Amino acid sequence: MAACVAPLAQAAAPADPAEFPACLAGLKAAAQAKGVSSATYERLTASLAPDLKVLELLDFQPEFKTPIWDYMASLVDEDRIADAQARLAQWQDVLQAVQTRFRVEPAFVVAVWGVESNFGRNFGQRPLLTSLSTLSCYGRRQAYFRGEFFDTLKIIQSGDVAEAQLVGSWAGAFGHTQFMPSTFLRLAVDFDGDGRRDLVGSVPDALGSTANFLTKAGWREGEPWGFEIRLPAGFDASLAGRRNKQPLAFWRARGLVKVDGSPLPALEAQAGVLLPAGPNGPAFLVFRNFDAIFSYNAAESYALAIAHLADRIQGGAAFVTPWPTDDAGLSRAERKVLQTLLIARGYEIGTPDGILGDASRAAIKAEQQRLGYPVDGRAGQKLLSALRAAQPNTQ
Repeated sequence: MAACVAPLAQAAAPADPAEFPACLAGLKAAAQAKGVSSATYERLTASLAPDLKVLELLDFQPEFKTPIWDYMASLVDEDRIADAQARLAQWQDVLQAVQTRFRVEPAFVVAVWGVESNFGRNFGQRPLLTSLSTLSCYGRRQAYFRGEFFDTLKIIQSGDVAEAQLVGSWAGAFGHTQFMPSTFLRLAVDFDGDGRRDLVGSVPDALGSTANFLTKAGWREGEPWGFEIRLPAGFDASLAGRRNKQPLAFWRARGLVKVDGSPLPALEAQAGVLLPAGPNGPAFLVFRNFDAIFSYNAAESYALAIAHLADRIQGGAAFVTPWPTDDAGLSRAERKVLQTLLIARGYEIGTPDGILGDASRAAIKAEQQRLGYPVDGRAGQKLLSALRAAQPNTQ
């Protein structure tokens, strides 16, 4: 999500829906000060009602923290790589024009598209005006969400995107590459030349806008995002960190080499050592372009997934160093198989889709308890193998 919202720990006070109309009335002057006309505000807020479920999402503290190997397995799998390569070919002319204008390589733009909305298949389902008006009146960070609410009103007022098309995540991200409204107003472009900036109905606009975001975030065409490295024995892990960038000569002097054992390249750029799973897992040198991806959604795991997917799209190999676990993560295809196996055992979890929601997690916990595994709701290779062994004819 472009300009993602970071969760905070403090829970909000109970919300009273009866206060919502007065809150909206009280926001009108501030919206007008931001450029929303009185007529637009009245028209678009007249029928709004709060969706208090978004407050649960805002305050939710997950019981299950996704390990990096699960995160990467679900985002960079063979299905997404093949799908991305097909989109790269399908939109080749547009992507070449995007690169000419914004100097961002097509594979990285397509990787963002794939991770953010699965190439337009999953925009999210919550009306932005409903979610953002609710978050403007209740819960934490009301000032932030009010800004996004007013910006959504401005997008509709401008005619760039129709109100009915503005559906997305609970926090307000929308479109093919999931821009927040404020990011849209700053960085969206009309790349197809129809006079509108439309990240929902226009793939060219979405691809061009994503490249513009990366360019403004400091992307440097032709430079690597990073690469996998091999650490020397006894490497001082306190030197690691994306922000602790040093010349490559600094890292050479400390015994770092590429993962295949070859010397670090002769680049003038500075790089930091990234250890997403600690010193016993895959290690990387990351450059300025990694930071540009990081700015799109402030999580190093996200940036690594985008970067690695872009490499795989271009024919690159999987990471050489294994993740430090004896129970690796599942691809989306494997998650569908797991769900099919759970259904066969009598659990009602809906149609297998590779997305492990509450019903799937509850079924997983029940099976973990039956098998004597730690009951944490995590879906890994061990559980999949155990359920497959019980029903060997299920593929």
